[in-house]
Amino acid sequence: MHLRRALLLFAIVLGLAALASSLSRQADRQADEADVTPPVTETAEPAPAPGAAVEDALRLPGPGGKRRAVLDAGQARTLLVSVTAPGEVDIPDLGLSAPGTPLTPARFELLRDEPGSFAVTFTPAGTNESRTLGRLEVR
Repeated sequence: MHLRRALLLFAIVLGLAALASSLSRQADRQADEADVTPPVTETAEPAPAPGAAVEDALRLPGPGGKRRAVLDAGQARTLLVSVTAPGEVDIPDLGLSAPGTPLTPARFELLRDEPGSFAVTFTPAGTNESRTLGRLEVR
């Protein structure tokens, strides 16, 4: 008889503990959901630099795989160079270089007053072999 009462009391205490635990978890979860900000998603392109919109950027390779970007002399523009592997993108004649990855194009802020044609080269990470990706034409 005493054993039955002890087991019944133990079952009641366990039931009340389980109920209290589930109620406190729901309150915590609702408080956490109210404080959560939406997750930040990464984009394939970096945010535009001040004064240069991404829509206004030159791209290499451009639409249709064009391997030439044309810049008007005296005009400030951003050049984005897409690459298929991580590495270093250079414009040797201008002394410029920038890292690039498949998700983040190399970015160059350009302002040239003199016309000319400049090779844009790419050196994959871990190698010393560079290859020409295209040309920057300033007219």
